[in-house]
Amino acid sequence: MTMHFARRAALGLLTVATIALTASNAFAQKIERIVTPAGIEAWLVEDHTVPLVALQFAFSGGASQDPKDKPGVAHMTASMLDEGAGDLDSSSFQERLERDAIEMTFNADRDHFRGGLRTLSEHREKAFGLLRLALNDPRFDESALDRTRAQVLAQIRRESTDPGSIAGKSWWSTAFPNHPYGQPTGGSSESVPQIKREDLQTYHRRVLTRERLKIAIVGDIDPAAAKTVIDDIFGKLPAKSELTPVPVVKPVALGQKNAVPFDTPQSVVSFGGVGLPRKDPDYMTAYIVNHILGGGSFTSRLYQEVREKRGLAYGVSTYLYPMEFSALYMGYTQVRAEKTDESIAVMQHEIRRMAETGPTEDELAKAKDYLKGSYALGFDTSTKIAAQLLGLQLQGLGIDYITTREKLIDAVTIADAKRVAKSLLEGGLHFTVVGRPAAATGSRSNNPG
Repeated sequence: MTMHFARRAALGLLTVATIALTASNAFAQKIERIVTPAGIEAWLVEDHTVPLVALQFAFSGGASQDPKDKPGVAHMTASMLDEGAGDLDSSSFQERLERDAIEMTFNADRDHFRGGLRTLSEHREKAFGLLRLALNDPRFDESALDRTRAQVLAQIRRESTDPGSIAGKSWWSTAFPNHPYGQPTGGSSESVPQIKREDLQTYHRRVLTRERLKIAIVGDIDPAAAKTVIDDIFGKLPAKSELTPVPVVKPVALGQKNAVPFDTPQSVVSFGGVGLPRKDPDYMTAYIVNHILGGGSFTSRLYQEVREKRGLAYGVSTYLYPMEFSALYMGYTQVRAEKTDESIAVMQHEIRRMAETGPTEDELAKAKDYLKGSYALGFDTSTKIAAQLLGLQLQGLGIDYITTREKLIDAVTIADAKRVAKSLLEGGLHFTVVGRPAAATGSRSNNPG
């Protein structure tokens, strides 16, 4: 939904106060696993220092459950849930949110359909009631659907002239052909006009269920009230999902470079290969290795070699991306068009060097210190804390992960780092380059990483 100014302003007054829910506070506070009378599980951080409640939740499914011939159904469903529900049409529903400064969001990634709510405590019953209506009784009115469809198509047209969007869509479609991950999550100019009200209703019934539902709630609410609220919002949803099976898959076209001609002064380069599942015993080691190579912003090897020493790009970053049905190692940069090949060659060299020799003792020690110290930045608001707790649940990590994480980092040895660097980075990468034809030449490379 579109964020309205009045809601931003009212909740913005709490920005300073909300910082009271810092990471140190979250570490010290008890994260409580609660189970409602209806059998729904949630993680709760109770904190009454700020008159605010944040709720985050996710259903398994996401855009991977789009019909094969209609990508974009999940995205359209997310866009429509706050466009009228129950006896409230779109205008009335939005007016209720606006009047009481309630933030309500829905979105769909490839694996999950997500939602969030943030409200002042004095309006929480109204906010929870509106969320219950949106999830249980969405209207999907034709007038609102026509308007939303037009907005989605306008966004798709904008993305068709954005090099970053082009690179992302091209990378995914090439790496995952004939798989749901290769479909555009927002839909296409061909599919979106074909999405009808019945498609949204079917998706809603199949995916928005209590099965594998994950919930995190943080702020000014006690366990008894949280249980009542959760059952009221989610308790009447279907118990079981009707998900289409999604095959486990690895990206293809590794060792290749896909060039997409586009007239832009800066080429966009997206690249990726096989990563590690989140539950892999070596995941934390790979996380640290990636921080040293490309995830550490100003300190990473790629940043130093590509920007600081050669001035080829403003920045470059890499990251691990574990998914439900795949595990990826991804990267992204924008470079001067005439320096595209040089930039890719530098990145390839540094990736190979890390695979061959691993990090140094000094790099490992500094990365550990940074990753332990910076973790608190993800806990400086109630919404961030809720998002972190939801993420831990979706990744299958324990409720004690926040307090055991430092031990996992400290346990990584230089031998571990060298071994995992080799296994993670020697498998090859697929590069997608979007830029001027002269800079986007060469469709294949024998050893790009």
